Amino acid sequence: MKPRHRESLSIMTELNVTPLMDLAFSLLIIFMISTPLLEQTIPINLPKQDEHTASKRPEIDFQIISINKSGQIYWGKQPVSMDELNNLLHSIAGKKEPPAISLRADFTLPYQKIVDVIDAIKRNNLTKLHLDTEVK
Repeated sequence: MKPRHRESLSIMTELNVTPLMDLAFSLLIIFMISTPLLEQTIPINLPKQDEHTASKRPEIDFQIISINKSGQIYWGKQPVSMDELNNLLHSIAGKKEPPAISLRADFTLPYQKIVDVIDAIKRNNLTKLHLDTEVK
């Protein structure tokens, strides 16, 4: 009888890790699919910049303004008109520590469209401006 008792204990002490591995692989697949969707939702072809002259963006609070190839302006992910953009810029300019502005514009846009947005930023005395580019 003793040998049977030892066999039953050895069977009970084994841990089946197969369900845990299935869960780990499922989570890995979910994160691999969802991570690229979190990065950018507005497709913009940024101008190219030589990687040797590219500087890393410091870790500060940014408000992203994007302009797609058709000239539509976005405040974060929300489409806005030029008047709405002016109002939004005015509202953040009044803050004690206004965020820096990160301007992302399609490289095929007429230069005047980009200058109009930069003028709106300057009119509101927001001096921290970052122009996004894509490294070659």
